[in-house]
Amino acid sequence: MSLRGSARLVPSTTTTTSLQAASTDTATSTASRKRKAGSKATKTTNKKAKSSSKATSEPLPFKKPEGPITPARAKRAKATKAPPLTPTPSLVNILRGVPSPYSTGDIDDATPPPTFTNRPADPHITNATLVTPGGTQTNAYPSDLTGASTDIEADTSPTKKQPNGHPTPGATTGTLLSKAQAHLITTDARFGPLIAKHHCAIFSPSGLAEKIDPFRSLTSGICGQQVSGAAAKSMKNKFVALYNEGNDGVHVWPTPKQVAATKIERIRSAGLSQRKAEYIQGLAEKFVSGELSTEMLLRASDEEVMEKLIAVRGLGKWSVEMFACFGLKRMDILSTGDLGVQRGMAAWFGKDVAKLKAKGGGKWKYMSEQDMLEKSAPYAPYRSLFMWFMWRVADLDTAVLAE
Repeated sequence: MSLRGSARLVPSTTTTTSLQAASTDTATSTASRKRKAGSKATKTTNKKAKSSSKATSEPLPFKKPEGPITPARAKRAKATKAPPLTPTPSLVNILRGVPSPYSTGDIDDATPPPTFTNRPADPHITNATLVTPGGTQTNAYPSDLTGASTDIEADTSPTKKQPNGHPTPGATTGTLLSKAQAHLITTDARFGPLIAKHHCAIFSPSGLAEKIDPFRSLTSGICGQQVSGAAAKSMKNKFVALYNEGNDGVHVWPTPKQVAATKIERIRSAGLSQRKAEYIQGLAEKFVSGELSTEMLLRASDEEVMEKLIAVRGLGKWSVEMFACFGLKRMDILSTGDLGVQRGMAAWFGKDVAKLKAKGGGKWKYMSEQDMLEKSAPYAPYRSLFMWFMWRVADLDTAVLAE
């Protein structure tokens, strides 16, 4: 039984093995066929790719462009830009009466307003009292009319001329501002409410009594170029300290002669740049040589003052205009390059300042120089006061001007 049982079991095992082998052969055969098919498909794809590559590498026929093509710039969201502020720095803000109601021509001088002295005044001369390096005080008209009538028109002779060719003045430092204001209102009645709202201390009797050291004022202006008021003050204090070593008291401003004899390297040690040091020394040399003098600044014409000062390196047209107007207290100065004056005049004469800009998207320019000169001509010889009020207009909501 055991032998027959064993015989019956052997064939069964053989059959199972044969079936498994057959199944394995079938699977192998199927996989082989798939590999061959896949291989054929890959070859076909490769052939197509090669054919496509050959077709792509063939040169395309030349097509002449219609014109030069500039790559388009990425579009940016349009931001509403506020008009630029006037370039007037802290120096002129103080000279304009901010924050103090008076000025001395120095960027940080807190000297109380001087005592008013009534003397003759004229729009085309220096109405401030100038101080020489030695401390001498001089005026274009030294006559003191205090206690006398402030109206000296009765003493004016049409044939009597000043050294600069102008007629003898018909105003005094006590009446000059009121005469100038009356002229503006007569020319344009809209100035009435503006004058009532904004008092101009710069050309008031106390403002005209201020004492100006031209060399100090111009040097301070150079120190203040393109820096903050605090930086300018620090720079100026260090500069003055160079000439007051060992002096524990009040530091005295150096004379032009002292500065002219100082080496550039030493001037630079006060924190001044090479150019500013050269500008200040060059200015000192002009005073030492006599090319610039107190006498010239007092009585020369507006044009002569501009010509002499603009010849100094470091003093541009705008700087000279600000000094002539707010330092020397000359009454017929108009700065056509100042954006604040441009903006104020444009608004005053009915233009929409929010839409004004130079052609081609360039720098802001509210009015052309020629247009400003023509429109301001009726306000002469008091265009310094006119300019001061144009700054006030520039700071106002221009919509009120239409009321």
